[in-house]
Amino acid sequence: MHSEASLIATIAMSLLFAFGGGWIASMLRLSPIVGYLLAGIAVGPFTPGYVANSNLAQELAEIGVILLMFGVGLHFSVKDLWSVRWIALPGAVAQIGVATAIGAVLAHFWGWSLPAGLVFGLALSVASTVVLLRALEERGWVQTLNGRIAIGWLIVEDLAMVVALVLLPALAQAAQGGDGSFETFLPALGVTLAKVGVFIALVLVVGRKLVPWVLEQVARMGSREMFTLAVLALALGIAYASATLFGVSFALGAFFAGLVMSESDLSHQATADSLPLKDAFAVLFFVSVGMLFDPAILLSDPWSVLAVLLVIIVGKSLAAFAIVLLFRYPVGTALVVSASLAQIGEFSFILAGLGVSEGLLPVQAQSTILAGALLSIALNPLVFMALGPMERWMTAHPRLRRFLEFAARDTSVETLKDRETLSGHAIIVGYGRVGATVAHGFDTEKVPYVVIEQNRQTVQSLRKKGVPVICGDAALPGMLDSVGLASARLLVVAIPDGFQVRQVVDVARAGNPHLHMVARTHSESEREYLERQGVGMAVMGERELALSMLGHALRKAGIADDAAHLVVAGLRTLPNERGGRE
Repeated sequence: MHSEASLIATIAMSLLFAFGGGWIASMLRLSPIVGYLLAGIAVGPFTPGYVANSNLAQELAEIGVILLMFGVGLHFSVKDLWSVRWIALPGAVAQIGVATAIGAVLAHFWGWSLPAGLVFGLALSVASTVVLLRALEERGWVQTLNGRIAIGWLIVEDLAMVVALVLLPALAQAAQGGDGSFETFLPALGVTLAKVGVFIALVLVVGRKLVPWVLEQVARMGSREMFTLAVLALALGIAYASATLFGVSFALGAFFAGLVMSESDLSHQATADSLPLKDAFAVLFFVSVGMLFDPAILLSDPWSVLAVLLVIIVGKSLAAFAIVLLFRYPVGTALVVSASLAQIGEFSFILAGLGVSEGLLPVQAQSTILAGALLSIALNPLVFMALGPMERWMTAHPRLRRFLEFAARDTSVETLKDRETLSGHAIIVGYGRVGATVAHGFDTEKVPYVVIEQNRQTVQSLRKKGVPVICGDAALPGMLDSVGLASARLLVVAIPDGFQVRQVVDVARAGNPHLHMVARTHSESEREYLERQGVGMAVMGERELALSMLGHALRKAGIADDAAHLVVAGLRTLPNERGGRE
């Protein structure tokens, strides 16, 4: 078959099998990712029937990784990344160290050398940002604090793997007694860090001005085709240049391309234009992972696969859970980060392949790592599904939760010395864009209020400004009591997580049955539930945005102000019966 026909056949059959697998998985109420992985096994070289070109599939998958990471960058601003640096940087480094040590110990029991154990543990320590992004997008958590921490954590892991990939050849030479030695690490490390530093500096300093300017010039041409081409050219071009000139991975280069493009006012259009291609190639990524998997290893060496899977899902996740708690973040954040890390992906494949080619890893290690990757990716949606029940179980056992969150609890009361005398005040839960706007209005009208916020950096910033604030999870028993819940007049729940909003509302209603509450929500069903629970006003952001736009549009269309106001007020009281997406 000609190479052109092979390419077409690989794309066509991969998407066809992926569609079938995803459909079946969805019918069984499983994540479509499971279906995509099974489709990859079906078209892979280890199962009978049609066999796709695995080399072409891997290159197509690389495009999928590039576009997915580009999408992450578009949604993840520099400010967001910087805001979680205090937990993402040390947390990721500590977790990599712990996971690498666990993997090295396991390899030692199998009789492998120390260098082999270190490479093996390192491959198990790094999670797939692609898998994490898909999980967060499905749940609408990308813009939440927990989502930003998880993404920032994995970005740090990706940077660490870039350094590791450069140092592996030097480790191989030293381990094999060649002309290299461990002293070559420092020069190699210095060169690598210098390259990465120059790349990041160029992208963030030059790219933040140049890329938005280019998009603006193309947009003025009025051609949507040229604009889409410009977006893809910049994404793929920066990814390729970063790998060629600076030794940075394609995925990381694409992430920073999206990061600088997010500074443009046209970033939403760029997102919309790249979305169809991103989704299609993301499917090919998961299919390509499945193609690498040989199911025979489950029969020939099941205990090794089980051990690797336990390290990934249990050992690594428990380490991350403990690290997040030690950094004084609540259990909810620790659970999300732990679930995010309960899988391995693309960097693990690259590390395993390089380790085998350099003679550091035995051949069977690559198959074991691949098996652990596929199974952990398939099981990761189930891990995320377990977060809700685990949260509820911990809430039902307050002593255990208080013990786990002892370090995260805010024992500093310097800004709330008069909390015993608080009366008739408002409580704001969450100080993001919504909470900050509400607080600004309260300041203007001299309404007394207290803030409960989970982000410690935000808390420290507010304390410097003299804002009364405590750090913690408002859903925890006693947290609302500590800011005068019984004597409060109003509760404003401005956090985006629907499950956490419900918890806060339930705790507040139990502690003060007469309290008036205003809550933020993102769906009609959630709004109806909150109002049944006694929330005075459940605000659905997208709907309020539509009503504000409608009011303005009616006035500009010549409708009198009073009439326009009545139309908007009437629609505000009606349920969303149009079936539109919220």
